[in-house]
Amino acid sequence: MLRRAEPDGYEEFVASRYREIVRFGALLTGDGRLGEDLAQEGLIAAYRSWRRLAVPEGRPEAYVRQVMVRTAMRARRRRWRGEVPTEELPEGSRGDFAEQSDLSVQVLTGLRRLPADQRVVLVLRFWSDASEAEVAQTLGVAVGTVKSRTSRALAALRASGLFAESAKGTP
Repeated sequence: MLRRAEPDGYEEFVASRYREIVRFGALLTGDGRLGEDLAQEGLIAAYRSWRRLAVPEGRPEAYVRQVMVRTAMRARRRRWRGEVPTEELPEGSRGDFAEQSDLSVQVLTGLRRLPADQRVVLVLRFWSDASEAEVAQTLGVAVGTVKSRTSRALAALRASGLFAESAKGTP
């Protein structure tokens, strides 16, 4: 079977932006492996629409991120979360002190504990630097919903002690 050639520019786009797209996915899901899966979903969608995205006014990365956000929000609606009951509990991981004290690990842990809708809002607002109106438009919700989700998420992170620990390290 003959394989079609890659669309012009797609391979370069993926090579140049893959790490950032995967990082965005990891923040959206709270898990590096799930973030990579999410990135793959977005890149597959971009591949299918590449003719439309490869034009000068096309914005392939924005398209990929939009697909990723929608996929992440859809995933939270599913009932099954990947938990498999077992007779014996697995051994808890014992990371070294440096790993436990690393701020990025703490932030990812805090994000992982949030519900998907709150996590997505925080990532879009503070990592992607989107305005409340842009986040509302991206998610298809009211600006007030973005504000309340942001407020609840930040309150949950404060309650977890994440901000208190990071504030101790600053002069």
